Amino acid sequence: MAALSQLAPMVALAAPLTLLLVGLLPPPLVRAHPTLMARLNGTAAWLALACAVATAGLYLLGEPQSWTLYSRELPGPFGAFSVAVYVNAITVIMLLLVSLVGAVVSRYARNYLDGEPNQGRFHQWLSLTLAAILTLIVSGNLLMFGLAWISTSLCLHQLLMFYPERPAAVLAAHKKFVASRIGDFSLLAAIFLIGSSLHTLEFEQIFDAMAALQGPLPPALHWAAVLVVVSAALKSAQFPFHGWLIQVMEAPTPVSALLHAGIVNAGAFLVLRMSPVMSASEGALALLAVIGLITLTLASLVMLSQTSVKVSLAWSTTAQMGFMLLECGLGLYSLAMLHLVAHSLYKAHAFLASGSGVDAFRAPSVSFAHQGFRPGRLLLALVAATLAVLAVGGAFGVEAGSHPALMAAGAIVAVAISQLILQATTIGRFAFAVRSAGLSLLVATCYFALHRLFELALAGSVAPAPLAGPLHSALSLAVVGVFLGLLVAQQLLREAPGSAARSALYVHLYNGLYIDIFLTRVLQRLWPSPAPASRGDTSRYTELGHEFK
Repeated sequence: MAALSQLAPMVALAAPLTLLLVGLLPPPLVRAHPTLMARLNGTAAWLALACAVATAGLYLLGEPQSWTLYSRELPGPFGAFSVAVYVNAITVIMLLLVSLVGAVVSRYARNYLDGEPNQGRFHQWLSLTLAAILTLIVSGNLLMFGLAWISTSLCLHQLLMFYPERPAAVLAAHKKFVASRIGDFSLLAAIFLIGSSLHTLEFEQIFDAMAALQGPLPPALHWAAVLVVVSAALKSAQFPFHGWLIQVMEAPTPVSALLHAGIVNAGAFLVLRMSPVMSASEGALALLAVIGLITLTLASLVMLSQTSVKVSLAWSTTAQMGFMLLECGLGLYSLAMLHLVAHSLYKAHAFLASGSGVDAFRAPSVSFAHQGFRPGRLLLALVAATLAVLAVGGAFGVEAGSHPALMAAGAIVAVAISQLILQATTIGRFAFAVRSAGLSLLVATCYFALHRLFELALAGSVAPAPLAGPLHSALSLAVVGVFLGLLVAQQLLREAPGSAARSALYVHLYNGLYIDIFLTRVLQRLWPSPAPASRGDTSRYTELGHEFK
């Protein structure tokens, strides 16, 4: 019986190991047989997906399971470092998601990079990157988690530097390198504080200790939660260190898809995994919510002014990451996980199909007559959308005022579906209005149904956050106000053609309000990026030495 309880963790560990074996093949063999390397990488990625499916079948949303392969006591009061696997609902969902995206990206990259001089090396680093991400997901020890966190960044750096002769690629990778090292230091400091306070680094024991904790949260754990926020924000490209995510478009499209659909979500995954510690620190959650809210506000406005498909998608990712961390900061962990899954699948498809997106943009489309900004019509659409959300939410047992953050999320859904209703009132066709009303009700129903489904799936895997309080309520009201402001701002930007003020604002938004430009200049003075390689130079860019060999 004990062996059966450890079967799911054993199978989960096999997922990263298959990719690691491919990634550790000798470089001369990789360079000599690039096509074989592409096939091996794809085969390993699909085997990892099969292991993820098998893990889900063995777990079946039961009790959390852990298995330790190797353990060694650390000096001091920190507990032990172990090669351990921890399987709960979060592990299973993330393992399925990342392995699926990895398999699809690996297959796409096989055709995309066919004929490239360094094709074999690309697939080798892709295997190692996927192995690092999956190791991060299945880690059962906090220090093992931290090492996998760092490895993910180091391996991804090699993919971002696939074209080392491109100056923009070198600068973007350098900026990400600096941001990642700050995030790594923050996470390691948080691990130090947690280990010294709870005297263990095993996730299962940490969660049990937090559940048994009585009285106020020790200061060391509060600062550990704050450091987790810093690390998550830097990993997810949050304000003001968001520029690197926009500028890594010089990397091949499969790298963009993997980064935006998988790796950048690691910030939210870190918060979800550490929810027992995070939920005990109201200040850390509030800080996370504020960072996310500022980021999504900026990115949502800037995205409207972009002309490049991939750059617009990158700003969209920044906004979605801000939204996701905002949900975590408000304690809506199940919604954050739902958001993470939906965004990963959508963004992987969006990047891999970005060429088709350009074709669709160029295709003829039906345009409607410009009618200008009408506040009364917008207010009517908002009222109708709010009534629809309240009706559907009531059917799912959500009562007004019972959970301020959840009601704020419902208000965001109302803002979203008000766009559908607004289009119907603008066109003025009865059939279109009926269809838009039905689609609005369907969107609201799917939102509450999926929220309930993920809430049930994550029960026992995340620690509930405080549901009420002055700070929590104030943040919820601020979120509603910001989204209403964004709705009005977007309408004004779209409905005021030819305005001098609108043209000037578009210029500033197109440049991201110059925030990243300022930080880039400061970084280049403090730590200049290396010079790009010449086109004939096939040497490898090494991140640790940060120089070309």
